[in-house]
Parts: sequence; C-alpha cells; structure tokens
Amino acid sequence: MKILGIIPARHGSSRFPAKALADIGGKTMVRRVYEQALKAAKLTDVVVATDHDDIYNEIIKHGGKAVMTRQDHESGTDRCFEALKKQDLQYDYVINIQGDEPFIDPEQINLIAEMLDGQTELGTLIKLIDTKEDLFNPNVVKVIFDINQKAIYFSRSPLPHNRQYPTDEWLKHHAYFRHIGIYAYRTDILEEITKLNVSSLEKSESLEQLRWIENGYSIKVAETEHDSIGIDTPEDLDKLQPFLK
Repeated sequence: MKILGIIPARHGSSRFPAKALADIGGKTMVRRVYEQALKAAKLTDVVVATDHDDIYNEIIKHGGKAVMTRQDHESGTDRCFEALKKQDLQYDYVINIQGDEPFIDPEQINLIAEMLDGQTELGTLIKLIDTKEDLFNPNVVKVIFDINQKAIYFSRSPLPHNRQYPTDEWLKHHAYFRHIGIYAYRTDILEEITKLNVSSLEKSESLEQLRWIENGYSIKVAETEHDSIGIDTPEDLDKLQPFLK
C-alpha cells in the first residue's frame, strides 16, 4: 500500500497570516510538521503543498519535498488533490496532515494509515472527550459513529443529546468523542469528492466532511489517545511551550 502524506500549507490566513512560517523554538511551523510526518513509518513519502514561494523554499532548503499549488483552493482537500496530480509516482491513499499542528504525534499518522485496506474510502481520527468545556465548545467538533466504526454525523453541538440527565452529568453516562482533523482519502475517492457541490449540512455546520457523508461516502474512524494542538492565532503559540521544554 503506497500512502502519500500531504501537508497543505497556504500563506494567507485572516487570523494568522503566514503562520506556516511562524518561528517555534528556532524552526518554522511547517518545517516542524514536515519533520514529524517523516517519522511516521507507514507513509511512503511526504510532501508540502503550498501556494507561496517562501513556504516552498523553506522546505526545499532543508532537504524536504514541496509542490506549488493554486492560491484559490477553498479547502485543504482540494489542495491535496492538486498536489497528488503533480506527483510522479502512483499512490493508493493520501493522508492530509494539518499544517498548523507542529507537534503532531507520528503514531497518529500511523494509526490512520493502519485502517487503509483498499476498501476504506475515507478515514479520520477521534478522541474521547473528558471535559464539559470541550463537550459544549462549538469549536470542538463532535462525532458519532456506528458499530462498524463508520461516522454517522459530525457536529459542533454535543452528540447525542442525552435528554435523561442534566448537562452536567452527560459525560458520566455516555462516551462522547471529538474529531481530530486528519484525513485519509483513497486516491480515486479524493478525485470524486473534489467535484462535489457544497451541501446543505456542510453549510449549516461549516464542516466539509458532512458534504461527503451527505453524498453517500463512508468515513471510517479510529480512536487515538494522543491529543492534537492546532494553531489558529498568534496567541495559540503559548500552548506549545510544554512541548518545547
């Protein structure tokens, strides 16, 4: 099974312009993500997909692989597909590794790779929610799934709504899971989903993966014990101090 890890890294960001080049303990964010991804033994290769010369050159000058992509992509999924088309080798799967998680655990990448058996269309990771703050935080995406570990729905609201108990007791009576934003796509499926129109559920929740579910694609989930820390604003860099120590 040939698996390509792609790190989408665009330059523009309304909340944190050029965050891919932010300095984190003497290395840029995108370089740290790339180096972490290289440690994932299940990946055949790793490439950064960017829309800016500075990010491209940052990876190339340190011996890495990068490819230039268009600036007008609406999602990392679309950028991954363009990057895939520019590869010389043929791959069975692509894993979309978030470019704003500089300390992503390579075992998370290996875990999602282990579910890729040729039948799996799409894959992602989930983690048990253990705080009320996360459960009711709309920025923490929740997911419910069936007995075959396939996602039923993703939402910014707590799922399920446990009407039998007060909200303070929900975590005591049900296991709730958050979505970890790393995706695996079978390469033929990746091409198909980039041609889909924005769906009604996606508009409501502002979650791209609902477009895939609404169009009949299946997303397999695997549970990880490792957390992920994404950087959305300059202030979020403070979260990384424990990792740097």
